[in-house]
Amino acid sequence: MSNITPLRRAPTAGGVGGGGRGGGGGGVVGIPKVTAATAGQKYHQHSTSILKTLQATEMLDTKPVLPAEIIATILDYLPVPDLLRFARTSRRYREMVYDDTRWVARLKSMGVWDEAEARRRFEDAVQRRRQQSVSSPTTPVGRGQGIPTAQQQQHHPPQPAARRESLFFDADLEQERRQQELLQIQLQKQQISDLRDGFETMKVSGGGGGGGGGEPPRDVEGLLLVVDKARSIRGQARQEYGRIYGALAPFYFDLARAKTHTDPLVFKVFRDPDRQARMLANLRAFAKSDWADGAEGRREKLEGMTGIFESAVLREFEQGYEFWDVDGRMKKYAHVLEVLNPGSSAGVELFIQKHPIFGDREVLANAMDCVNQAMADSITLEPSRRFFEVLGRKVNEQSGIIGRIFPRPERVFWGFVDKVREEIMVEYITPLFDDAHQRSIPSYLRAVSGIFEQTMLFLRTLTPPKGGEVDQEAKAKEIALKIFEPHFDMYLQDEIDTFTAQAESEVGEWEKKLSEQEATAESFYMGSFANRQADKKDFLTSFKKVVMMPVTVLPTSLGLPLGSPFASSKPAAVAVAGNGGLSTPGRAESPVPGGTPGDRTSSPIPGKAFADELAAKAALMTSRLEGIKSLFSIEVALSLVHGAKASLGRVAVFIQLGGQVGGEAREMCETIFVTLLRILGNGHVKPGFDKAVTHLSQYNPREVSEHDKGGVAPLVTFIELVNVGDLISQMIDVFYEQQLAQPKIADRNDFLDPAGMAKKKFEQMLDESVAAGLNKGIDVLMDEVEYICATTQSPTDYNPGGITAPDSILSGTIPGMEKAPAPKPPVGAIDMDIGPSKTAQRIKDLVASHTSMLVGSTDKSMLDVFNGEVGLRLFTAVCKHLKRQRISTEGAIKLIADMNLYFEYIRTLKNKDLLAYFKALRELSQIYLIDAKHAKEMATIIADGDRFGGIFRAEEVYEYAERRADWYQVKREVERAMYGLECCVM
Repeated sequence: MSNITPLRRAPTAGGVGGGGRGGGGGGVVGIPKVTAATAGQKYHQHSTSILKTLQATEMLDTKPVLPAEIIATILDYLPVPDLLRFARTSRRYREMVYDDTRWVARLKSMGVWDEAEARRRFEDAVQRRRQQSVSSPTTPVGRGQGIPTAQQQQHHPPQPAARRESLFFDADLEQERRQQELLQIQLQKQQISDLRDGFETMKVSGGGGGGGGGEPPRDVEGLLLVVDKARSIRGQARQEYGRIYGALAPFYFDLARAKTHTDPLVFKVFRDPDRQARMLANLRAFAKSDWADGAEGRREKLEGMTGIFESAVLREFEQGYEFWDVDGRMKKYAHVLEVLNPGSSAGVELFIQKHPIFGDREVLANAMDCVNQAMADSITLEPSRRFFEVLGRKVNEQSGIIGRIFPRPERVFWGFVDKVREEIMVEYITPLFDDAHQRSIPSYLRAVSGIFEQTMLFLRTLTPPKGGEVDQEAKAKEIALKIFEPHFDMYLQDEIDTFTAQAESEVGEWEKKLSEQEATAESFYMGSFANRQADKKDFLTSFKKVVMMPVTVLPTSLGLPLGSPFASSKPAAVAVAGNGGLSTPGRAESPVPGGTPGDRTSSPIPGKAFADELAAKAALMTSRLEGIKSLFSIEVALSLVHGAKASLGRVAVFIQLGGQVGGEAREMCETIFVTLLRILGNGHVKPGFDKAVTHLSQYNPREVSEHDKGGVAPLVTFIELVNVGDLISQMIDVFYEQQLAQPKIADRNDFLDPAGMAKKKFEQMLDESVAAGLNKGIDVLMDEVEYICATTQSPTDYNPGGITAPDSILSGTIPGMEKAPAPKPPVGAIDMDIGPSKTAQRIKDLVASHTSMLVGSTDKSMLDVFNGEVGLRLFTAVCKHLKRQRISTEGAIKLIADMNLYFEYIRTLKNKDLLAYFKALRELSQIYLIDAKHAKEMATIIADGDRFGGIFRAEEVYEYAERRADWYQVKREVERAMYGLECCVM
């Protein structure tokens, strides 16, 4: 392998020693190497001096031809015998051959080296060495000795420490060492033909890569277990591989030289098929470590012989299968196949392909029974349930048989189930889905979801053989996915399309019914008039027509003209009855349409038509206001929610499959919820609120004759509509929690979740619609308050004294709604009632009833805003009403009582900012109680801005003071005090 050029540096007493331990090749140039070839012959001549012994040396210069890396690569492809010969050429080459990593690589290629085991053994050895060093005294290690290996410790036990010290060198110790070297040289010469380096005296004289001939070892069982018993020990890999090589190489190279399948030694030594299979499996593993020239040919020859053996075993297994010899030949040869090739599917495929279950008539049912046994455009899943029940019983019976035959039955069982899926289940399910899809989409949707649940139940009730490690749930999902994945995309699309069409159809039917009813009512009320252009005008236009008629044309009440101040106060809206007399259209109530509780679809239509256009329009407006409650229905919302729940429930069963299909099913569930909110919100609830707000804006309290009932009719009905909207919102919230949040379909904490975003958008739309309606409702409520103040507040409430005609006009009379003044009380009569007036009490009850209606139907923030707005608007209305009154000192007591009533009501709203306004109003009422004699004190109160908390300025208080009945008597004194007109300097 390398050229060695001897360079003599000094003369020697004898010839040059050859070979042995001193010879070297492949060393570093210029490094002296000492040979001891002639040391045995000259030892007696130089025993007195070690210096003479050192003269018998040679200086050799070496020059390697190849680098060490290339040499190491070449060694990987040498046959094992050549490796051992190469190791004998020099110490350097022996180290390269004996390198532990070289043999570890061969063991790894065979699959018998366990790195974790090697690491554990190494750590245990280090731990034992540490324990020994702690328990025994430490022995000094001489220079150049190093740490002895386990083999060196076995052949050379540690010697006791010398009692005397050695300074430089000791002649006696050197003499002993030389004797041992001579003995080793003689031993090598005697046993030069044998190699004892872990390969157990294996012959290396064979040629051509032959691993050794001769008789096989007598320990036959040991040969079969040589691979299984291989150990992973660092530093001992060469010995382990040598043990395997010595056991398997004779069979391996003999099989490579065989001409026919009867020649190999393996079939002669081992007669039992099980042992033959075990040895062939060992040889296949051993062949992976054969890297020498011709290895591919030897492996092909081994695979050919193995294939012949496997075919013979399969024939025996098939014969046993034909006679159903389960516990005999089938079991025996199934184990042989498993030993020969672990994980092989040859015997498994033979068992599955020829299994009689695929021709069993009891299992092969007719899928069309699910359609034929049901009503038209429907489907029944009872036949499919019986099909899966019978199939499950048959498959579970085969589970026990498979466990008796195969050594690893669970793998065979799930392969059998997969074949059942392909040959039986798919052939049953696919035609059923195709036929159901052609007949009826709803039936198809129920069939897909129902059959999937039955399939999962079937797979979960299977009883695999015991001892397996396969997760049955995961396997069931995998098989179900293979069945339903081809139908999944079309099913999801049909599911969302069907739900959308049904929801839109139901909302459309509701809107159509309302439109028809509204058209019917309008046609009934307005059908007797030829001039249809007048229908576009509002109620006040028709009212003006009646008002502008000559007085003689209009009927009178109690013989007085309608415009007389002494006439009745009822003719707010006059209608001509069917008999030619006058009638007053009733005020909008909170009726139950059609007279049936809970029926929100009918419209109240009177028994006969109106002959007067004014009465007809008043009745039509009343009908629309009463119909606010039926603008959207909780029944429709409930129907849509039930439809979404059914659709979502069918899709949600597929989420358990996980992966892409499970993710798509989860997204479809959220899409169904989003579609529900879109149709219910934008298609049903929001249009209803918009119509309600439109009807509210058309309400005019002056067109209603009866105001003595418990509230403003349109606002009451709108608040009832708000309650319905709040109930729908709560329904949606419960649906979201139960159907999406709890099953973990949607994440309530994810602000980007589509379902959560759609829910928030729906709630925002509902809040905005309610806010718009309540804003319009506040306008209506304040109109009613102003109307009550103007029509029911008697001038004598705040001014018990006489009242003049101009004061009657200022007391709040409204054109077309003149009210006769109250008769003057007798002279000297004093009203002893110091409580609030009936008007104030009525206003307080009206406002309180409407604000209390929203409690519990909307959130607190909106309720606070509504109450605050009502309070401010009420404050404005009261202030406006005060400016139209004449208030005397005697009437100030009732005014103060009214202000206290308002103040106590506002206190119940728990709004401190709002309470300050009515506190200022209560303070304002005190100026009317001051006697005319104390005009200066009155001026002081008027000019005191802090008294009213900044709500009223002095100029505004002065305007209210002008409403005193005796203002013209105290005006001069008040102004003199306020503006300093009494100053003498001035």
